[in-house]
Amino acid sequence: MSSVRVRFAPSPTGFFHIGSARTALFNWLYARHTGGKFILRIEDTDKARNSEEFLNVIYDSLTWLGLNWDEGPKIGGDFGPYRQSERDAIYREYLQRLLDGGRAYEKDGAIWFKLLGDRHEVYDDHRQKTVTKVKTAPTVIEDRIRGRVERTEDEDFVIVRSDGNPVFHFVNVVDDITMRITHVIRGEDHLSNASKHVELFKAFGAPVPEFAHIPLILKQNGPGKMSKRDQGALVEEYQRRGYIAEALVNFLSLLGWNPGDDREKMPLDEIVRLFDLPGVNQSNARFDDKKLAHMNMLYLLELPADEFVARARTFFDSQAGDSPALAADATYFREVMLLSQPKIKGIEELPAYTVYFFTEDFPMDEKVKAKVLGKGEPKTRLNELIAALAAMDFSSDEAIENAIKAVAETNGQGFGAYQSVARLALTGTNVGPSITGIMRVLGRERTGRRLTKLAAAI
Repeated sequence: MSSVRVRFAPSPTGFFHIGSARTALFNWLYARHTGGKFILRIEDTDKARNSEEFLNVIYDSLTWLGLNWDEGPKIGGDFGPYRQSERDAIYREYLQRLLDGGRAYEKDGAIWFKLLGDRHEVYDDHRQKTVTKVKTAPTVIEDRIRGRVERTEDEDFVIVRSDGNPVFHFVNVVDDITMRITHVIRGEDHLSNASKHVELFKAFGAPVPEFAHIPLILKQNGPGKMSKRDQGALVEEYQRRGYIAEALVNFLSLLGWNPGDDREKMPLDEIVRLFDLPGVNQSNARFDDKKLAHMNMLYLLELPADEFVARARTFFDSQAGDSPALAADATYFREVMLLSQPKIKGIEELPAYTVYFFTEDFPMDEKVKAKVLGKGEPKTRLNELIAALAAMDFSSDEAIENAIKAVAETNGQGFGAYQSVARLALTGTNVGPSITGIMRVLGRERTGRRLTKLAAAI
């Protein structure tokens, strides 16, 4: 059994950000790659901003992504509690250790951590007051991704605020010590905190974990880190839109990590086998929603028929209003969905993409209509198709295609002369599955009715 223990420690103060999901994923992948443990720890000491709703979003998002935790809320473990709000007694004990050892003191109502070194008073022009500076040796961090990093702390820092609430640096280190965390894998924006944390580990006489600070995710357009306000930044948005969780995991795994070749679509077990910290890039990764959508499309194309239809049904069920698709016969619904599967880029496209299969009151694209009816002899072509319908074999796409080709040949036309006007009559647009597939699924009667309706309107 591996001794590796990693943790993901989110705060339930907002919706689940794509960056948080990537941090959780990299921790999970490292635990699974090494045969170690993945611990979920909830940093919920900010009582004013915490929310049970956001906490449930964290649980639901991790579960949807398949990032199961080995210890943490809901399942327990030997090193709990796993919510910081339930760990006050542990923090008091560790704080007392620092106070008793002369490594913490009270000032201005707060409790400060005392750095070791030569101390001297200087006047700080910016803060307009005298402060105590401490001359210390640089703190060296051998980061598994960033390499050797040296940072120097030159002032004592607060570990318990004047309101009695412990500060992030303090509880973070105490939790890592008591939960026996061996590797701290987190965003590069925490690198500036690492020296404070190392000093706290040393003050407690605890082993310092290995650090690995992963690159930030940059927003799609423009400079800066991707924030929760940026489009595509929230995990639940992809869940709501019917994305394949495995596609999002695949995409996120390659956002800052390289498997050593140019592959993009990779099965999860292969990602787990290859993932290691040396493969994580130092440079920041830019989010690309088009690349993610393409990845999702690749996974959609490979879904088994039953699973695709089930996902489609679930998505239709989740939409507001009563879709006529939900009232359709199950066999017919299945036929429509499987006809659409090779053509769509995402499940979310299905309601608009398939609307004409489930109602006669479907929209007509006026630009497409003007273009199609503005060339050739569309009414003649429609009437020629209508005349041939009764004798057509509707048993397969191939049979329908052969029948249309026969009509075209009889009238000295090409297949395309019938395809565009028939598609307009049947769907109201110029995109969608093959015209033969549309005719087969709609059936002879509905096909004839729609062709006749458009012919009469020309």
